[in-house]
Amino acid sequence: MRRNFDDPGYKKWRIDVYKRDRFQCQWPGCSAKSKLNAHHIKRWADCPSLRYNVDNGITLCRAHHKMIHGNEEIYEAVFRKIVASKKHDNK
Repeated sequence: MRRNFDDPGYKKWRIDVYKRDRFQCQWPGCSAKSKLNAHHIKRWADCPSLRYNVDNGITLCRAHHKMIHGNEEIYEAVFRKIVASKKHDNK
C-alpha cells in the first residue's frame, strides 16, 4: 500500500509526532526546527498495525532523515529510547 500523504489519519499522526517532539529534530545533538520529517521507526511498509501509532514515530530534520534512509533498522533501538524518554518526561 502506498502512503497517502493527504490522508487525515496520516496528517494527524505526523502532527502528533511533531507536537510530542516539540517541533524539533530528535537526533542527538541536533536542534533543527525546520525542514522536519515524521519518521516511522518501524517501517510503514513492514508494520501496517503501527502506521498511525505515535510511539512509532520520531521527528527528524530532513538531513538526518535522509542520512538514515536505507539503514533504519540500525537506528531503531536509539529512536525507541528517545521516544520512551519523551513519554516519561510528559508524565
